[in-house]
Amino acid sequence: MEEENRQIRLQLNQLQGTAGQPADGGNYGNAAWGASADTGPDDVENTAEERANHTECPRSPTILKCEVSQNQKCILAQLCVLAVFVWLHCLVIGFKFGIVKSAVSGVCLVCPLSSVQLIHVACVCAGHNASRDVVTLVKSILFHRRNPLHFHFITDAVANQILSSLFQSWMVPSVQVSFYDADELKSEVSWIPNKHYSGIYGLMKLTLTKALPSDLTKVIVLDTDITFATDIAELWAIFRKFTDKQVIGLVENQSDWYLGNLWKNHKPWPALGRGFNTGVILLYLERLRRIGWEQMWRLTAERELMSMLSTSLADQDIFNAFIKQNPVLVHQLPCFWNVQLSDHTRSEQCYTEVSDLKVIHWNSPKKLRVKNKHVEFFRNLYLTFLEYDGNLLRRELFGCPSVISPGIEILQGALEELDEDDQCYDFRRERITVHRVHLYFLQYEYTPAGDDTDVTLVAQLSMDRLQMLEAICKHWEGPISLALYMSDAEAQQFLRYAQASEVLKNRKNVGYHIVYKEGQFYPVNLVRNVALRNANTPYVFLADVDFLPMYGLYDYLRKSVVQLDMAHTKKALVVPAFETLRYRLSFPKSKAELLSMLDMGTLYTFRYHVWTKGHAPTNYAKWRTATTPYKVEWEADFEPYVVVKRDCPEYDQRFVGFGWNKVSHIMELDAQEYDLMVLPNAFMIHMPHAPSFDISKFRSSPGYRYCLQTLKEEFHQDLSRKYGAAALKYLTAQRNI
Repeated sequence: MEEENRQIRLQLNQLQGTAGQPADGGNYGNAAWGASADTGPDDVENTAEERANHTECPRSPTILKCEVSQNQKCILAQLCVLAVFVWLHCLVIGFKFGIVKSAVSGVCLVCPLSSVQLIHVACVCAGHNASRDVVTLVKSILFHRRNPLHFHFITDAVANQILSSLFQSWMVPSVQVSFYDADELKSEVSWIPNKHYSGIYGLMKLTLTKALPSDLTKVIVLDTDITFATDIAELWAIFRKFTDKQVIGLVENQSDWYLGNLWKNHKPWPALGRGFNTGVILLYLERLRRIGWEQMWRLTAERELMSMLSTSLADQDIFNAFIKQNPVLVHQLPCFWNVQLSDHTRSEQCYTEVSDLKVIHWNSPKKLRVKNKHVEFFRNLYLTFLEYDGNLLRRELFGCPSVISPGIEILQGALEELDEDDQCYDFRRERITVHRVHLYFLQYEYTPAGDDTDVTLVAQLSMDRLQMLEAICKHWEGPISLALYMSDAEAQQFLRYAQASEVLKNRKNVGYHIVYKEGQFYPVNLVRNVALRNANTPYVFLADVDFLPMYGLYDYLRKSVVQLDMAHTKKALVVPAFETLRYRLSFPKSKAELLSMLDMGTLYTFRYHVWTKGHAPTNYAKWRTATTPYKVEWEADFEPYVVVKRDCPEYDQRFVGFGWNKVSHIMELDAQEYDLMVLPNAFMIHMPHAPSFDISKFRSSPGYRYCLQTLKEEFHQDLSRKYGAAALKYLTAQRNI
């Protein structure tokens, strides 16, 4: 045992001499970050408790990273093994040398070598557009970072929903996210008249000492239109350069705004020299609270508003008036930490080479169209992160072992249960793959109908079906929930397409939800479920994007919901499906006109030529003369398009690509005893398009077809376990095919 202890001491000494690197970290949604969260032993001013949490070991002069060399990782691994043998002496060795066996993660943590530097970043975000901007900002930070991060978002309800869903599905290691309700802070700043386009949210950075946790001592505060070109840890390290009195770190304003010479009678708020820009702020929260920041900024604002009447640049005016009165409290940052790309700024004086840049701030309303001789370089840098594959940022930090969150632990367990030698391994893996999801990618506004009969059209699509959107919006005036399966770059192409379309721009009741691409299969049912979950009406019309509903179908369905007492019964209303093989179609305006086109051969019942059984149970012969809804029975492979309550069963996500994705859903509706009712005066028409990649794989690959058959059989077994003897008919029907 003594020999083992000697080896441990020797290797600890080696690690201290070669690394000085942190060995702990954190994960999304995990509050345990090992050592102290946001201070270091070199800080000018630490509490006694903070000093007690730190070692006196030598440190690197710059911010400490979590990365360690391969040799250091080997030493850490050996230490973990040795720690097992000295577990009985853990109290002695642990307190003396800091070796602890983690019961949670099962990894060896070498505590005293250095403290993991957790970097805190705060941002105010409200609305759909700002949420998109935040994603690009976060990507640029994650791309360069080598430290655990904790993002603090002050959000409205919209941004909270979007960003919380995004980060939960993104699952970036060593990243924690907290949200704070902006509505609870509005009363703190609503009394301040503000002319800036950011509105009340542009004043909320003033409230951070109150909004953020009281034990948080320091934070980097960023605007949403920021792009990082370096590791944010370098900016965090500047806190150590603060003097005892300094509480705020800012870059000088690079425009002439606060000089008051932009036009005749231009009267800006008071500022120190050129003033400071608040797009990037280092806030020493602990010291701000100590000097009574909340009262001080309020008194400053009240005094200046007596003559200025309102702010022009939101919180920036108040920060500058405060600094004018208290210049000793500000630490001026080098200007490359906030290169402000507005027209007529001195930003080009911040760098001799564009490689000198640290942070780019698109603070002009013109954004990417701003004038600057290097704007092409800046634009390309921004676009790189805008279209960067966010999946690539799910990388572990070396030397920062994460405490695994329950969600990730469940996924890891499911993966371990899969057999990699299974011929259908890729299909099974796809079922448990977690895709990033960005809800409400564009502006969305919906006012619920007062009679509880509203219906949302629910569908999914990929880039090759984008051309259908305008036509669907012309045919369906009600709310729509669309899930789009796209890469990051394709999502930006879609954004440009939607912003250029007069039809799509004018429709605010369409929710666009991006499911980001990952893996080799199209997870069609997962994408459908995203659209279904985010419908906001009592009823949903489960459609496909390559169908055009008849004109007036929205109002007809709402009336049918009442007539068939959908609120108190289990019904699935079937909308009969037809198709045309012509790319140019004079769309029928009535059932009579459709029947005429059917008789002339311009239209066909859907899949009549290739998959009759998929829609044959609709009983098109009866539909021709029907004037009232009629019930049909489930049959094998029936896959109609239906209207159901929003709380209907979700689609089974084991089915990916082509085959059985809708069939399985209708089967489960029948198992839950939904009555299938065909609507006599409703129809939809499938428009022609090129075959999908997945149907081509199905037709050409015996392995694909084998796996689909295997998944069908397993679905039948699961259905039998779930619904008992009532589900035996599905297995019997399948065997009789």
